[in-house]
Amino acid sequence: MSFAAFSKDFTSNMFTSVENQFITKYLPQADGDAVRVYLYGLYLCQISADFDAPTCAKLLHLSEQKLVDIFKFWEECDLVRILSRDPLFVEYLPVHAAAGRPKSVRPEKYAAFNRALYQLLQRAQKDFKPYEMQRILEFLENNPMEQEAFLLVVEYCVRKDGEKLSASHVLNKAAKLVREHKYTYEQVEADLADFNTREKELSRLFALLNLYKKPQDADYAFLEKWTNLGMEQGAVTACAEALGKGSLSTLDALIEEVSGKGYLSEHDVREYLARRKTLTDVVYKVARKLGVKIANPRAYCEEYAEKWLERGYDEESLTLLAAYAMKLSYGFPELDNLLDTLYAAGIVDEAGVKAYCAARDKQLRLLQRIQTVCGVVRKTQTALDMIETWRSWQFSDEMILEAAKRSASAASPLPYMNKLLSEWKREGVFTVAAIPEKASAQTAPKQFTEYKSEAAISADARTERERYYAPLRRRAIAKAEQAIAAAEKDEQFAKAERAIKKGEIELAKAELFAPETLPDLRAKLQEARRARSQAMTRLGFTEKDFTPQYACPKCSDTGFLPDGKMCDCYKRS
Repeated sequence: MSFAAFSKDFTSNMFTSVENQFITKYLPQADGDAVRVYLYGLYLCQISADFDAPTCAKLLHLSEQKLVDIFKFWEECDLVRILSRDPLFVEYLPVHAAAGRPKSVRPEKYAAFNRALYQLLQRAQKDFKPYEMQRILEFLENNPMEQEAFLLVVEYCVRKDGEKLSASHVLNKAAKLVREHKYTYEQVEADLADFNTREKELSRLFALLNLYKKPQDADYAFLEKWTNLGMEQGAVTACAEALGKGSLSTLDALIEEVSGKGYLSEHDVREYLARRKTLTDVVYKVARKLGVKIANPRAYCEEYAEKWLERGYDEESLTLLAAYAMKLSYGFPELDNLLDTLYAAGIVDEAGVKAYCAARDKQLRLLQRIQTVCGVVRKTQTALDMIETWRSWQFSDEMILEAAKRSASAASPLPYMNKLLSEWKREGVFTVAAIPEKASAQTAPKQFTEYKSEAAISADARTERERYYAPLRRRAIAKAEQAIAAAEKDEQFAKAERAIKKGEIELAKAELFAPETLPDLRAKLQEARRARSQAMTRLGFTEKDFTPQYACPKCSDTGFLPDGKMCDCYKRS
């Protein structure tokens, strides 16, 4: 670098010289963007400031790719030499007859081609730039593709892209065909016919997947991949129909799953998908009955549902068992263990499952009655098995409940109940009246009084208050809602009610944005209220009927006054 340089102000006052040969020989065949890029690059050669290609492209409102394409055009004219493409670095060459001469293409050679090309471009309402036309002619000069074959490529791109047609797309498609050694009209026609067939297939798959877009070049790779897997076209269609919506990626994942299991024909795939849907439906129905949320049912299908169906359990039987299992707070693993037990016992058919569930429901109802007496008995399979055993001892529900009453104060009520019932069985006592007098007085040993802190006592008291007030409040609200629901069945009342709600919203908006409309809106609202009042009178309702009538008007059945103090209406049980 020299020890001296121009200042920025000095440089801005200098001139950029352009040789006349550039104006006479090269400028007529270049478009405006190409001339701008050449002149600005010539100017940059004379200043010492750092100026990269992205900055130049942004300043000239061009893309970086177009900037590179323009310099490639000038390189073909021997006016510049591209030393590096990334990053872009260009060396300007002198403009004179010996070194810089435009690449000539004989016009008569491409006269018919140009006429046909312009007709195709007019169909797309598109016009290529001069340098783009130059690139097309140079492509034909440098490659063995026939002109008619190239026009076929242009026609395909016009039909596919319409107004979005670009010379780059045409050249890229033609270059791809050249790489595949397809030069003649017949070869290109056969390739594009196959391409059109695949495009129709993709469009059909898009419709099945509810995709509203045109197929892109990258989408055709999926078709090629599925063909290489050996999938029949009907099998791919069956997979798309099974999905109903999604993308080609989700369809590809399903096809990989299906092909991984060895199903390639349409018949086999449809059978597999039908089986897959059955398993999925079973999993979702069982999950709903169990109260379990699942994101991906596939793992549950493979681990549970497939085994259950293979053992002979149908969907209805599994739903019944899941409803029973939910009462015991079971999940999928516990339900699976229950089904293993039932299968080992030979309970498989629908009748057997219904009988089992009916018996268990009776045991559950009895267990709930035992819970009412004892309070600390959990709903478990063990507890139900004990009830089943007691019934097998010929004890009635009355005797079992009598044992529960005598075990209420025990630390573990069920074991104590089992002890009492086993003694009565040994003594042959099967009715309450037959219980010996000594046994009648027999009760479970008292539990030690549990210590409770003041916080626990306060919490218990608060819970008791809530239990007292909740039914009262719920009953008052339900009565008001019932009256409103009955009134809304009347068309006149419902219409007036809707008009009032709408009018109140419009009135609030008008107060801010359109005060001049307030009188009309108030009149309409008043009319709607009058119609509502008439309908209420006809139906025998008053405004009081639509408002909850609480037992205590002071606290509205909440237990607390507006100042936060407890209400004196609370009655201890």
